[in-house]
This record gives sequence, structure tokens and C-alpha cells, in this order.
Amino acid sequence: MIIRIISCLVLLCSFLSFSQEYSISGKLIDINDEPIAYANVVLLDMQDSNPIFGTTTNESGDFTVSNIKPEKYEIKITYLGFKPFTKNIFVDNNIDFGEIVLEENQQELEGVIVIAKRPTVTRSVDRLVFNVENSTLSNSNVLDVLKHTPGVIVHDGSIKIKQSNAVVYMNDKRVYLTEQEILQLLEATTANNIKSIEVITNPPAKYDAEGGAVINIKTIKNIVSGYRGSVTGDYKQGSEYPKYSFGTSHFFKTKKLNTYFNYSISPRKDFRNLKDKVNFIENSEIVSSWDSDYNRTRETINQNINASIDYEIDDRNTLSFSTNMLLAPNEGGRNDVNSLTEIFDSNKVLDSTFETINKAVYETFNLAFTIDYVHQLKKEGEQLSFSAHHTSYDYSRFQDVDTDYAFPDGTLIRNNRFQTISSQNVNLYTGQVDYILPISNSESFEAGLKFSSINSDGRLNQYTVQNQLRNERIDERDMFLYDEKNYAMYSSYSKDWEAWSLKLGLRGEYTDLIGNSLSTGVTNKNDYFKLFPSLYVQRNINENNQVYLNYNRGIYRPKYNELNPFEYFLNDNTILSGNPNLLPQIDDQFILGYTFNQNYTFEVFYRYEDNPNIDFVFQENDNRIIRHSYVNIDYAMSYGLDFTTYAPISKHWNLYILSSIFYNENNFFVPDNNNTLIKNDNWTFYGQVINYFSFLSDNSLTADLSLVYMSPYINGPRVISERAGVDLKLRKNLWNNRASVSVGVTDIFNTQNFSTTSKYLNQDLFSDSTMENRMFTFGFNYKFGNFRLNENRRSSEVKERDRLSQPK
Repeated sequence: MIIRIISCLVLLCSFLSFSQEYSISGKLIDINDEPIAYANVVLLDMQDSNPIFGTTTNESGDFTVSNIKPEKYEIKITYLGFKPFTKNIFVDNNIDFGEIVLEENQQELEGVIVIAKRPTVTRSVDRLVFNVENSTLSNSNVLDVLKHTPGVIVHDGSIKIKQSNAVVYMNDKRVYLTEQEILQLLEATTANNIKSIEVITNPPAKYDAEGGAVINIKTIKNIVSGYRGSVTGDYKQGSEYPKYSFGTSHFFKTKKLNTYFNYSISPRKDFRNLKDKVNFIENSEIVSSWDSDYNRTRETINQNINASIDYEIDDRNTLSFSTNMLLAPNEGGRNDVNSLTEIFDSNKVLDSTFETINKAVYETFNLAFTIDYVHQLKKEGEQLSFSAHHTSYDYSRFQDVDTDYAFPDGTLIRNNRFQTISSQNVNLYTGQVDYILPISNSESFEAGLKFSSINSDGRLNQYTVQNQLRNERIDERDMFLYDEKNYAMYSSYSKDWEAWSLKLGLRGEYTDLIGNSLSTGVTNKNDYFKLFPSLYVQRNINENNQVYLNYNRGIYRPKYNELNPFEYFLNDNTILSGNPNLLPQIDDQFILGYTFNQNYTFEVFYRYEDNPNIDFVFQENDNRIIRHSYVNIDYAMSYGLDFTTYAPISKHWNLYILSSIFYNENNFFVPDNNNTLIKNDNWTFYGQVINYFSFLSDNSLTADLSLVYMSPYINGPRVISERAGVDLKLRKNLWNNRASVSVGVTDIFNTQNFSTTSKYLNQDLFSDSTMENRMFTFGFNYKFGNFRLNENRRSSEVKERDRLSQPK
């Protein structure tokens, strides 16, 4: 009996000892006795090094790991920029480490931030991913990174993929600014927290059908807390005017709260000279020739404000607010065009001249606000998200056009002066819900709904000015009202096998719109439902070789100003106007690609565009008018072969090559000529070679040398001439990589200017353009605070905002 009792006591003690749980605590500081907040503290299994328990230090550097069973463990404490602390321990009671001092790891800091490795390229089933984190491009600005991104063409003030304008996202959120404003914003934004650039040539069903290829700029996820800031600046000196940009970013993170604020301002003047020659034709004979010389100076002071607040309510729920604002008050928005036109008769004898001074003042306020709510469901990866967005767009413009007509000897014939006051107000509201369901480790399903409502109100008043008195022209007064509602739903399914990947998607959109021009009494009503399928298939032959096929259908809805019928004047005889009867453009695109040895990619592509919308230039021979108007041409079709490589040549030399040869065909009807159908086609070659080099033992000095060439290409009835350019840029990192400076020259040989020609039937127009392409550049970037932190950027995801744009 006694033996049994003793045995039971022994077993009970053993049970109690094994069921006992303990804690580990301590305080983390640096060599200056400053606490280190939010460092990772992990207990690892001694057998397989898998994490068993974990926590982070609080704001005072203290940590406690509780409910630890007696066992042998390895404790590992890490914080970015410091040497890790590791120790093997046996837990059989409570352990207090007291103060643990982490030593700063200078070598690790350099490894994280110093330019040392080249970017890499990977391909998933529906996109190409250009990984730039901690690479040779990290201390560039985002626009420079895009210039190095495979398949992306940054050229002539636009960002293109396969000859179509690209849509820019940041962290899957759309950046809704005009093309020029996006370029200025990206140029003022440092790339040191860019993780990757995703090039999505054929966007899947999750993305709105509106728009073309997508560039998604992914930033590095936040892993530590604290404050970080940076300032950037850029100076460019062209042949006529200097251009400046300045930006500052501030980020603060705690355990539950992320805040981000960015402000940039870009005061600049841009000069452009145009020399136009028009031969007016009647009965197949040139009856008059007009030679015009335009000098245009455009002044802008755009201010951008981007801010976001993310609050993690708990492990499953996150609430976010973000705003994107463009402020361009009329104090800095000016467009001056001075032109002289010489009129020759059929014998090339000067008949008369007219000189026009066109001054315009404009302002823009584009304010966007978004609220997002994300709920993580019980299944890992299952997610439900809601988003609400509002944009308020306010644009106004005052224009004064003064023209003197004269005989060849300079004697004044007459004077014509008029003024226009125009405005456009757009209010946009959207609501969206998205659902993600991981079916298994290799399968997933997505679905979503979206509703958008757009209301646009455009007004125009025109006045004649005689003897300094202004009289309103009632017949030229107009108001254009536009309302649009769009309902969309989508679903997609993806699955990965050992060697194959598949993604299928379908999106349906119903659009109901009405446009009303009060002066003409014309009301345009339209409603339509469209389906937009997408397909992606990829075969991984082996680790280094892939074959892929993808297809998608997209839609381009007209921008609101393109629908606005108001007329704007460069001079008395050159008019710009919109078209309220524009139809949406539908695109179908196929791509068949092959990547071998990881670094070399060939792509064959085919694209068909139904009802393309273009800026159509047409000469009205009867009344001597040159009219720029937006029209739907019959169709456009293109196909070609692209080759890209992004490969190292040596330790300090990397090479990027993009070459594309493609056939382009545009078919269009000629106004006022019995709607004759004309075909314009040609073969075009585009080539881009970028060499970038690194020097010094720490690779802190880099040089980029780029060359670009494009042979003649077409756009509707126009043929654009060839052009070429060479750019050089040097960059040096300073002060333990907290700062960098850069100098360079763009278009060294001043060969980027071009001309356009439209010559068919009774049309004969030629235009030669000269811009400030050759510029000396200087830039700087300085980071302060805990610059090892990574930002959380946001911008609103509302496709309709892209249709906000200003008249040319």
C-alpha cells in the first residue's frame, strides 16, 4: 500500500512538473542605452529550428514570452541594422535576461541599402515582375526605374507597353492623374522603398476593363516601427527655361497604426516650337498654302499631396483612409502661344499674314478620397474587402485670343479679338466589394462587384472684344451635361500544377450614359453590356525556360473632355474640340511568349482595336480651317515580335535591351469626302539599350547610359517621323547611404524632335516639332530618421478618374 502511494506521488509530481509553464523576459537596448522597440523575439525548436513562440519588444524595449513548456530552445532576437542575438537555453523556471545590448551591424546596413546587386526578372502566369529591392536602381527615382523595366517604354512624355498607354498603380491602387502629372510625380518620388514593378500586359478580370496594360508599383512591406522621412529635389535646364521639382515624404508606424504623408511641388516652364505647312486643295489643285510658326510656353506649378492612415483594429480587421490631391491654382497655370501665319496663293506669292497672341490662364483642383475596410475570414488567406471612393474635379480656363491681319507690306487689314471662359466640374462616386478564397495551396478563387456614378457639368461663354469693350456672343454660349452609371461584376479562378499554371477570368460591365448639349439641343443616350474574358496559361519547361499564352479583352471609354463639344482656339483658324458622339473602343489582344535561360524573352503579339478613339487632324479646304477633334476611326490592327533581355555582362556592368518590330494598320473614314475609307499602314522598329555601371569598392558610384531609336510610325492618318536619343546619368551615394546626388544630360545630341505628315486625298498637312529635349539634370535625395523603415503608400483605385484630363 505504501509503495502504491509513493508511486502515485511520484507520478503526480512528474505530471505537475511537465505541466508547469514558465516565462522569459528581458529589455532590449543599443550601445547608447536607447531602447529598441518592435524587435522580433523568437524561440526556435532545437531539432528543426522552426519557430515555437514569438513576440516583439514594446516602445520601452521590454519583452515577455509566456506559457513556455519546459524544454531546450534557441532564443533569437533580430532587428534590422543590428547583429542578431542568439542563445541556447533550457527552460525549467522563469528566465529574466535583464538588459540585452544589440550591436549595430554596419556591414549589414551596407548590404541592405548600398547598391550591390542587379535587379531580377520573374514571370508569373499573368504578369512579369521586375524585382528592384536593394538593387542598383534603389537610389534612383521611380521614373528612372520604369525606364529600366522590361517591356516598358518611357518616351515623349508617355509611359507605354506594346505601343499602348499604360495605367499606373501603386500597391494595386490606381494613381489618377493626367499622363504628364504622373510623370512629374514619379520623377519626384525616390525608389529606395520600391520592392518590384509588375508589368501586366493583359490585366486579369479583377482589374477594371477600362484602360490598357497595367504597371503596378509595389512598395516594401512594413516590418518595423518608428519615424522615417526623406526630401528629394530635381533641377533641369533646357534650352529655354529651367524646371524644378521638390518633394518630401514622412512615415510613422506603431504596432497598429501606419501613417504616410507626401508633398511635392513642380514649378516649371516648357517651350515648344511648331512649324506647320498646310496646302489647301480644290479640284486636285493647290489653291493656297499656309505656313505657320508657333512658339508655345506652358507654365505649371503642380502640387501633389498623398496621405494615408491604416489602422489595424485587430488581427482580422483593418480600416484605411487615403487621399490624393492635385492643386494647380491659376497663379501658376499659364499657356502662351504666339504664332505668325503667312498665306501664299497658288503661285507661291505671299498674299497676306496674320499674327496671333493667345494667352490662357487655367487652374485645376483634383481631390480624391478613399475608405477601405479589409476583413480576414477564418480560413487562412480568405478575405473580404470593401472600398468607397469620391473624386471632386474642378477645372477652369480663361483664354484671350488677339489676331492682327496684314498685307505683305505690314499694313493692317483688320483685328479680331475674342475671349472664352470655360469650366468643367466632375463628381465621381464608386463602391466596390472584393472576395478572395484560397481553395488549396495551389488553387484560388476571386470575385467582386463595383458600382460607379459620374456626373460632369461643362460650361462655355465666349465674348468679342472691340474698343476694350467685351460683348457676350450668345450663339457661342454652351453647357454640356454628362451622366454615366456603370455596374460591374467579375470572377476568376487560378490553379498551379508542377509544370503548368492556369488563370481564367470573366468580367461583365453594364453602362448607362446620357450627354446633353444645351446650345445644340442634341442629347446622346446610350446603354450597353459588355463581357471581358481573360485567359492565362504558362508552361514551366524547367527552371530556366517558360512558354506562356495570354488573352484579354478591354475597353477604352472616352475621357470627359473628349466628349465635350466646346471649341478652343490656337488662332482664328486652328480649332480644338470634343465629340459627344464618341463610342467606346474595344480591344482584343493575344500574346505568345517564350523565356529561355531566365534572361531572354521573345513575344509574338496581336491586337485588334474596334472603334479606336484618336485625336484626328483635318483640314476643311472650303473655309480654310484646321480642326483637331476626337473621332472613332473604323479599326486599328497591329502585330509584331518583341525581344527583351536583362542580363549581367560583368560584375559592374548590366545590360537591358528591348527591341520591337511591329506592323500597324489604321483604317479611317474621311469627313466631308463621302466618308471615304482610307488605310494607313507601316512597319516600325523600336529599340532601346540601357547600360548601367557601378564603380568603387562599395558600388556607391553608378552610371546609366541609354540609347533609344524609333523608326517612322502611324497614328490614324498621320505618319510620325523617326527619332533617336542618348542619355547619360551619374549618381553618387553619400554619408553612409543617407544621401545621393546625380548629374546627367538627356538627349545629348538633340535628336529626339520629330515631324508629322498627313497626306491623302485632299489633305496635305506637315508639322515639325522642336522641344526642350536636351537638358542638363541635377538631383539629390536625403533620408533622415530611421531610414531602414519601409513606407506604406496608397492611392485611390477608381478607374473612372483616369478620364479626367484637360484640353490641350
